[in-house]
Amino acid sequence: MGILQRMSMIFRAKADKALDRAEDPRETLDYSYKKQLELLQKVRRGVADVATSRKRIEVQMTQLQSQSGKLQEQAQKALSLGREDLAREALTRRSGLQNQITDLETQHSSLQGEEEKLTLAAQRLQAKVESFRTKKETIKASYTAAEAQTRIGEAFSGISEEMSDVGMAVQRAEDKTANMQARAGAIDELLASGALDDPTGTSKDDITLELDRLASTSDVELELSRMKQGITGGTEPPKQLEGQGAEPAAEPQAQRQREEGQL
Repeated sequence: MGILQRMSMIFRAKADKALDRAEDPRETLDYSYKKQLELLQKVRRGVADVATSRKRIEVQMTQLQSQSGKLQEQAQKALSLGREDLAREALTRRSGLQNQITDLETQHSSLQGEEEKLTLAAQRLQAKVESFRTKKETIKASYTAAEAQTRIGEAFSGISEEMSDVGMAVQRAEDKTANMQARAGAIDELLASGALDDPTGTSKDDITLELDRLASTSDVELELSRMKQGITGGTEPPKQLEGQGAEPAAEPQAQRQREEGQL
């Protein structure tokens, strides 16, 4: 096989495949039905033309028969008047008209037979067109239902182009969300460990957080002691906080000893 033949075969194969994808059976059926209607219209027009020709011949035959009858009367009148020559001329003309009438009768019979054939063909063609129209609508309805069912199935299974695009978009969104969450978690861990500096100053390490907590607790305990002293009239000594050194109680004891010696 030559290179040109192979290229031609490949081109025809690809063209057939492209046409098969582009072809819609419903459009093809509608086009075929349209062509059949045009053919039926042509057959009906042919029947009408043949009927018109037949009618025209009938009119001519009627006119010639009228003229023939008139010539017959003229020949009889001329013969009664002794004008045999005129009678002979009238009969001669009548004979020519009869020949024309015979030819028209032949044509009329032929046209009538042709008209009957065309009428029968038109009736049969019309029956076929009506049958094709019914079958066409049935096939179109079945194809539409199958197409809808296929699209619904593809949508549920996710293999259609539209649903595939939606699925890919959802997958990309999920991937980006996961990446952002992972990045945020990593940054928080780095800030907490002190590997990264927080320019806003809001991030603190564990030791700083513990010191701040202890300072806050001390402030709360001191404030609570002052509030208690205010309620009891200052008789209750302030509560010593954990971690603060307690003052020795030697001074009150020495004062009691001096008072006992004086007594």
